[in-house]
Amino acid sequence: MAAERILNELHAINYKTIAYKGQLAGNLKISVVSTGIYIIPYFLAGFLNQHEGIELQLDVTNKLQVIESLENNEVDFSLVSVIPENMKLNKLELMQNQLYLISNKDKKFNEKIYDKKIFETLPLIYREEGSGTRHVMEKFILKNNLPVKKKMELTTNEAVKQAVIAGMGFSILPLIGIKNELNNGELQIIPVKGFPIKSVWNLIWLKDKGFSMAANSFLDYVQAEKENIIKENFAWFEYYAVK
Repeated sequence: MAAERILNELHAINYKTIAYKGQLAGNLKISVVSTGIYIIPYFLAGFLNQHEGIELQLDVTNKLQVIESLENNEVDFSLVSVIPENMKLNKLELMQNQLYLISNKDKKFNEKIYDKKIFETLPLIYREEGSGTRHVMEKFILKNNLPVKKKMELTTNEAVKQAVIAGMGFSILPLIGIKNELNNGELQIIPVKGFPIKSVWNLIWLKDKGFSMAANSFLDYVQAEKENIIKENFAWFEYYAVK
Protein backbone atom coordinates (compact mmCIF):
# COMPACT_ATOMS: atom_id res chain seq x y z
CA MET A 1 0.00 0.00 0.00
CA ALA A 2 1.21 3.50 -0.84
CA ALA A 3 0.37 4.89 2.62
CA GLU A 4 2.28 2.09 4.32
CA ARG A 5 5.29 2.66 2.04
CA ILE A 6 5.30 6.36 2.86
CA LEU A 7 5.14 5.66 6.60
CA ASN A 8 8.02 3.19 6.30
CA GLU A 9 10.09 5.78 4.43
CA LEU A 10 9.36 8.39 7.11
CA HIS A 11 10.43 5.92 9.83
CA ALA A 12 13.62 5.19 7.89
CA ILE A 13 14.44 8.91 7.63
CA ASN A 14 13.78 9.34 11.35
CA TYR A 15 16.04 6.40 12.27
CA LYS A 16 18.82 7.70 10.03
CA THR A 17 18.57 11.13 11.65
CA ILE A 18 18.84 9.62 15.12
CA ALA A 19 21.70 7.36 14.03
CA TYR A 20 23.50 10.39 12.60
CA LYS A 21 23.39 11.87 16.10
CA GLY A 22 25.23 8.82 17.39
CA GLN A 23 22.25 7.05 18.92
CA LEU A 24 21.01 3.52 18.25
CA ALA A 25 17.68 3.66 16.40
CA GLY A 26 15.22 1.29 14.79
CA ASN A 27 12.21 -0.91 15.32
CA LEU A 28 12.18 -3.84 17.74
CA LYS A 29 9.32 -6.32 17.31
CA ILE A 30 8.57 -8.97 19.93
CA SER A 31 5.62 -11.34 20.33
CA VAL A 32 4.91 -12.66 23.82
CA VAL A 33 2.57 -15.32 25.20
CA SER A 34 0.07 -13.81 27.64
CA THR A 35 1.83 -14.78 30.87
CA GLY A 36 5.10 -13.45 29.50
CA ILE A 37 3.86 -9.90 30.02
CA TYR A 38 4.86 -10.31 33.68
CA ILE A 39 8.46 -10.98 32.56
CA ILE A 40 9.40 -9.23 29.33
CA PRO A 41 9.12 -5.61 30.61
CA TYR A 42 12.00 -6.22 33.03
CA PHE A 43 14.23 -7.40 30.19
CA LEU A 44 13.24 -4.43 28.02
CA ALA A 45 13.23 -1.48 30.42
CA GLY A 46 16.96 -0.97 30.83
CA PHE A 47 17.63 -1.44 27.13
CA LEU A 48 14.96 1.04 26.05
CA ASN A 49 16.14 3.57 28.63
CA GLN A 50 19.63 3.35 27.18
CA HIS A 51 18.41 3.71 23.59
CA GLU A 52 15.61 6.23 23.30
CA GLY A 53 15.66 5.97 19.51
CA ILE A 54 14.33 2.40 19.61
CA GLU A 55 10.63 1.96 18.87
CA LEU A 56 9.13 -1.15 20.46
CA GLN A 57 6.24 -3.15 19.03
CA LEU A 58 5.11 -5.70 21.61
CA ASP A 59 2.34 -8.14 20.73
CA VAL A 60 0.86 -10.06 23.68
CA THR A 61 -1.30 -12.96 22.56
CA ASN A 62 -1.75 -16.73 22.84
CA LYS A 63 0.91 -19.29 22.01
CA LEU A 64 -0.47 -20.24 18.59
CA GLN A 65 -0.50 -16.64 17.35
CA VAL A 66 2.95 -15.98 18.80
CA ILE A 67 4.34 -18.92 16.83
CA GLU A 68 2.51 -17.84 13.70
CA SER A 69 4.02 -14.34 13.83
CA LEU A 70 7.47 -15.86 14.32
CA GLU A 71 6.99 -18.35 11.50
CA ASN A 72 5.87 -15.57 9.16
CA ASN A 73 9.00 -13.55 10.05
CA GLU A 74 6.84 -10.70 11.38
CA VAL A 75 8.83 -10.30 14.60
CA ASP A 76 12.45 -10.28 15.73
CA PHE A 77 11.89 -12.42 18.83
CA SER A 78 9.20 -14.38 20.63
CA LEU A 79 8.97 -15.19 24.33
CA VAL A 80 7.57 -18.66 25.08
CA SER A 81 7.70 -21.34 27.75
CA VAL A 82 6.99 -24.14 25.27
CA ILE A 83 9.33 -24.21 22.28
CA PRO A 84 7.55 -25.10 19.03
CA GLU A 85 8.60 -28.25 17.25
CA ASN A 86 9.61 -28.56 13.61
CA MET A 87 10.97 -25.02 13.34
CA LYS A 88 14.60 -24.05 12.86
CA LEU A 89 15.15 -21.76 15.82
CA ASN A 90 17.79 -20.26 18.05
CA LYS A 91 17.00 -19.72 21.71
CA LEU A 92 18.22 -17.92 24.77
CA GLU A 93 17.05 -19.25 28.12
CA LEU A 94 15.85 -16.36 30.27
CA MET A 95 14.53 -17.79 33.53
CA GLN A 96 12.59 -20.57 35.15
CA ASN A 97 8.81 -20.78 34.96
CA GLN A 98 7.10 -22.34 37.98
CA LEU A 99 3.47 -23.46 38.10
CA TYR A 100 1.54 -24.20 41.29
CA LEU A 101 -1.83 -25.63 42.24
CA ILE A 102 -3.89 -22.75 43.60
CA SER A 103 -7.09 -22.12 45.53
CA ASN A 104 -8.90 -19.07 46.80
CA LYS A 105 -8.71 -18.09 50.47
CA ASP A 106 -11.94 -19.79 51.60
CA LYS A 107 -10.83 -23.43 51.79
CA LYS A 108 -8.33 -24.52 54.44
CA PHE A 109 -5.34 -26.70 53.55
CA ASN A 110 -3.60 -27.51 56.80
CA GLU A 111 -1.32 -30.37 55.80
CA LYS A 112 2.32 -29.57 55.15
CA ILE A 113 2.18 -31.38 51.82
CA TYR A 114 -0.57 -33.29 50.03
CA ASP A 115 -0.48 -36.43 47.94
CA LYS A 116 -1.41 -36.10 44.28
CA LYS A 117 -4.67 -37.91 45.07
CA ILE A 118 -5.97 -34.52 46.17
CA PHE A 119 -6.83 -33.92 42.52
CA GLU A 120 -9.73 -36.38 42.90
CA THR A 121 -11.54 -33.76 44.98
CA LEU A 122 -10.59 -30.54 43.17
CA PRO A 123 -12.50 -29.43 40.05
CA LEU A 124 -9.90 -27.81 37.77
CA ILE A 125 -10.21 -24.73 35.60
CA TYR A 126 -8.21 -25.07 32.37
CA ARG A 127 -6.79 -22.63 29.86
CA GLU A 128 -7.95 -23.04 26.26
CA GLU A 129 -6.39 -25.46 23.74
CA GLY A 130 -3.14 -24.06 22.37
CA SER A 131 -2.17 -22.27 25.58
CA GLY A 132 1.38 -22.82 26.81
CA THR A 133 0.14 -22.96 30.40
CA ARG A 134 -2.33 -25.69 29.45
CA HIS A 135 0.32 -27.61 27.52
CA VAL A 136 2.65 -27.74 30.55
CA MET A 137 -0.26 -28.57 32.88
CA GLU A 138 -1.62 -31.42 30.71
CA LYS A 139 1.84 -32.88 30.16
CA PHE A 140 2.30 -33.06 33.95
CA ILE A 141 -1.18 -34.57 34.47
CA LEU A 142 -0.56 -37.23 31.81
CA LYS A 143 2.92 -38.09 33.07
CA ASN A 144 1.64 -38.57 36.64
CA ASN A 145 -1.67 -40.17 35.65
CA LEU A 146 -3.57 -37.70 37.84
CA PRO A 147 -7.30 -38.26 38.42
CA VAL A 148 -8.34 -34.74 37.47
CA LYS A 149 -11.85 -33.36 37.15
CA LYS A 150 -12.09 -30.69 34.46
CA LYS A 151 -14.74 -28.12 35.34
CA MET A 152 -14.33 -25.43 32.67
CA GLU A 153 -11.85 -23.74 30.37
CA LEU A 154 -11.15 -20.04 29.95
CA THR A 155 -9.15 -18.09 27.39
CA THR A 156 -6.67 -16.14 29.56
CA ASN A 157 -4.69 -16.73 32.74
CA GLU A 158 -6.29 -13.57 34.14
CA ALA A 159 -9.77 -15.04 33.59
CA VAL A 160 -8.70 -18.30 35.25
CA LYS A 161 -7.23 -16.38 38.17
CA GLN A 162 -10.41 -14.37 38.73
CA ALA A 163 -12.55 -17.52 38.51
CA VAL A 164 -10.43 -19.18 41.20
CA ILE A 165 -10.65 -16.09 43.41
CA ALA A 166 -14.44 -16.17 43.03
CA GLY A 167 -14.55 -19.79 44.20
CA MET A 168 -15.48 -21.39 40.87
CA GLY A 169 -12.76 -24.01 41.08
CA PHE A 170 -9.02 -24.60 41.34
CA SER A 171 -6.24 -24.34 38.80
CA ILE A 172 -2.56 -24.68 38.00
CA LEU A 173 -1.03 -21.31 37.15
CA PRO A 174 2.42 -19.76 36.76
CA LEU A 175 3.72 -18.16 39.94
CA ILE A 176 4.81 -15.08 37.99
CA GLY A 177 1.20 -14.03 37.41
CA ILE A 178 -0.23 -14.47 40.91
CA LYS A 179 2.27 -12.66 43.13
CA ASN A 180 -0.07 -9.82 44.14
CA GLU A 181 -2.98 -12.15 44.85
CA LEU A 182 -0.78 -14.35 47.05
CA ASN A 183 0.50 -11.32 48.93
CA ASN A 184 -2.95 -9.91 49.63
CA GLY A 185 -4.45 -13.28 50.54
CA GLU A 186 -6.89 -13.66 47.64
CA LEU A 187 -5.11 -16.84 46.51
CA GLN A 188 -3.14 -19.58 48.24
CA ILE A 189 -0.81 -22.29 47.01
CA ILE A 190 -1.86 -25.84 47.81
CA PRO A 191 1.37 -27.74 48.64
CA VAL A 192 1.38 -30.96 46.59
CA LYS A 193 4.10 -33.54 45.98
CA GLY A 194 5.82 -32.95 42.66
CA PHE A 195 5.08 -29.22 42.55
CA PRO A 196 6.00 -26.73 41.33
CA ILE A 197 5.89 -27.81 37.72
CA LYS A 198 8.97 -26.28 36.14
CA SER A 199 9.61 -25.12 32.62
CA VAL A 200 11.82 -22.40 31.13
CA TRP A 201 11.04 -19.04 29.58
CA ASN A 202 12.94 -18.80 26.30
CA LEU A 203 13.58 -15.94 23.94
CA ILE A 204 13.46 -17.56 20.48
CA TRP A 205 14.09 -16.40 16.92
CA LEU A 206 14.36 -17.89 13.45
CA LYS A 207 17.72 -19.52 12.82
CA ASP A 208 18.22 -17.67 9.54
CA LYS A 209 16.85 -14.36 10.86
CA GLY A 210 18.64 -11.28 9.56
CA PHE A 211 18.81 -8.98 12.58
CA SER A 212 18.59 -5.21 12.50
CA MET A 213 21.08 -3.28 14.65
CA ALA A 214 18.30 -2.74 17.18
CA ALA A 215 17.49 -6.47 17.44
CA ASN A 216 21.14 -7.46 17.59
CA SER A 217 21.84 -4.91 20.33
CA PHE A 218 18.85 -6.10 22.34
CA LEU A 219 20.06 -9.69 22.19
CA ASP A 220 23.53 -8.61 23.34
CA TYR A 221 21.96 -6.62 26.20
CA VAL A 222 19.83 -9.54 27.42
CA GLN A 223 22.75 -11.97 27.29
CA ALA A 224 24.90 -9.59 29.34
CA GLU A 225 22.27 -8.48 31.85
CA LYS A 226 19.86 -11.38 32.35
CA GLU A 227 21.39 -12.68 35.59
CA ASN A 228 21.28 -9.21 37.17
CA ILE A 229 17.68 -8.70 35.98
CA ILE A 230 16.58 -12.02 37.47
CA LYS A 231 18.37 -11.37 40.76
CA GLU A 232 16.91 -7.88 41.13
CA ASN A 233 13.34 -8.66 40.09
CA PHE A 234 12.57 -12.34 40.59
CA ALA A 235 14.42 -13.46 43.73
CA TRP A 236 11.01 -13.58 45.45
CA PHE A 237 10.31 -16.90 43.65
CA GLU A 238 12.27 -18.70 46.37
CA TYR A 239 9.85 -17.56 49.07
CA TYR A 240 7.12 -19.76 47.61
CA ALA A 241 9.25 -22.85 47.00
CA VAL A 242 7.61 -25.97 48.43
CA LYS A 243 9.88 -27.14 51.23
